Amino acid sequence: MSLYEHVYLARQDASAQQVEELTAHLKSVVEGLGGSVAKTEYWGVKSLSYRLRKNRKAHFTLMNINAPAAAINEIERLERLNEDVLRYLTIRVDELEEGPSAMMRRAERDRDRDERRGDRFDRGDRGDRFDRGDRGDRGDRGDRARDRERRPREGSEEVEAGTEE
Repeated sequence: MSLYEHVYLARQDASAQQVEELTAHLKSVVEGLGGSVAKTEYWGVKSLSYRLRKNRKAHFTLMNINAPAAAINEIERLERLNEDVLRYLTIRVDELEEGPSAMMRRAERDRDRDERRGDRFDRGDRGDRFDRGDRGDRGDRGDRARDRERRPREGSEEVEAGTEE
């Protein structure tokens, strides 16, 4: 049997429970065909780089699978038929990754970073966060078009009225 990493994207309209049920169904199909699912990770709803079938976000799920090729073919066939699945990708690997995947480690790292920052960014007014400070290097911008007297444009009624006098 071969080792695979399988990721699928489900529509954002589907609830997390529906995605879990789909994952459980795919897991039972793999086990029914003589394979096993070593790990499943639900990565949550993430934004997509571009729209897929009118969806801007999707539920991401990873499955580490130890199964024959027939099991992979069957779950991919089921995903093609399921209208909730936007995309899927299966990659054959030499060994399955132990512990959390890179996506889960990233989420953990971000959570730790936010905790270390404390309540620095929890204030209601965020003006200090974006304050640029003194912009003395720019100098004076001088007269600006909106500050000058408004001159009438050619062809406008004001110009025509001014020329008749």
